[in-house]
Amino acid sequence: MSSTDLYRLSGIKDKTESGHEKIKIKYEKLLDYMSYCKDINIVVDSIFITNEVYSRLGYLKYSFTNTYKDLLKKLDELDNFNIFMIFLYLENENSYSTRLKREKHSYQKFEVESSIKQQNEYLKIADEVEQATKNIKVIKFENGTMEKMEEKLEDLFSNLYK
Repeated sequence: MSSTDLYRLSGIKDKTESGHEKIKIKYEKLLDYMSYCKDINIVVDSIFITNEVYSRLGYLKYSFTNTYKDLLKKLDELDNFNIFMIFLYLENENSYSTRLKREKHSYQKFEVESSIKQQNEYLKIADEVEQATKNIKVIKFENGTMEKMEEKLEDLFSNLYK
């Protein structure tokens, strides 16, 4: 393959139904663009999955589930390249306390309990995606130590650059 693209788009600030329409259009356009790509690897980290996690946990004022299912189906139908969906997690949930103590902007407030709930929901979705799709390679990536990360990255992706 000639190159690899990483897609890690986040949601938008608008948590209302009009925000739902905006984010739906954003992801539909991205998938349309991706359908024209050739000779490329695409690595997907989160993408519209985050919207579904936030919807399931009640952070949004709307259900994203139908949109999520439609987008996942469209992504899975893009069979002209490799699709890797990466789910990062911490095996030791106690590590969140240490990791969340860092310099943050005033609008960012990370809490251990919320982070654990999100992680658990992401892992449920990872299992669902693995069961529901045929062209998406799901990777659960334990993010505990730099050594583990480097070893796993080398193992998973070294072939993309040969």
